[in-house]
Amino acid sequence: MAERRAEISRKTNETDVSVRVNIDGTGKSKISTGVGFFDHMLDQLSRHSLIDMEIDVKGDLHIDDHHTVEDTGIAIGQAISKALGDRRGITRYASLDLAMDETMTKAAVDISGRPFLVWNVAFSAPKIGTFDTELVREFFQALSQNAGITLHILNHYGANNHHIAETCFKAVARVLRTATEIDPRQADRVPSTKGMLA
Repeated sequence: MAERRAEISRKTNETDVSVRVNIDGTGKSKISTGVGFFDHMLDQLSRHSLIDMEIDVKGDLHIDDHHTVEDTGIAIGQAISKALGDRRGITRYASLDLAMDETMTKAAVDISGRPFLVWNVAFSAPKIGTFDTELVREFFQALSQNAGITLHILNHYGANNHHIAETCFKAVARVLRTATEIDPRQADRVPSTKGMLA
């Protein structure tokens, strides 16, 4: 099987983003976005998906974190899509309820080639430290659109906003891990009656 690795560089007037991924990694990460809480969440995404990630971002943080978070999601999504190639042999679907202390969040994914985000998560405060909670959705919107995946995220319950955000990243990581794994029963086939998942 060909190595499922990719590198994306994306430079705009707002951000300069470099992303490397290895789908068949061990969850090693080297992440620097300039946004501490976001770095922590991306580390969780890498570690629990077992996708190795190297992410370096220089963004217009003197304005706010929005462009940095969104453009990082775009680049990670593009890198994952590129690394998966024609999606031959992948499991494709996965769903998981993930618990963390008082919080439980569901994530479900279809690596379909049809980007769509369903977001049913509410935060009780506008910020986690200095991080805008609305940017969690912005990240997953950018990721799903650019990875070409259908992604549903539902927070069942939770009291702590840090935990709610973290369960979103960890649950998505776990379903990406499962859905991108090679299914040995169809390793030479694209898992679609259409014959393609582009």
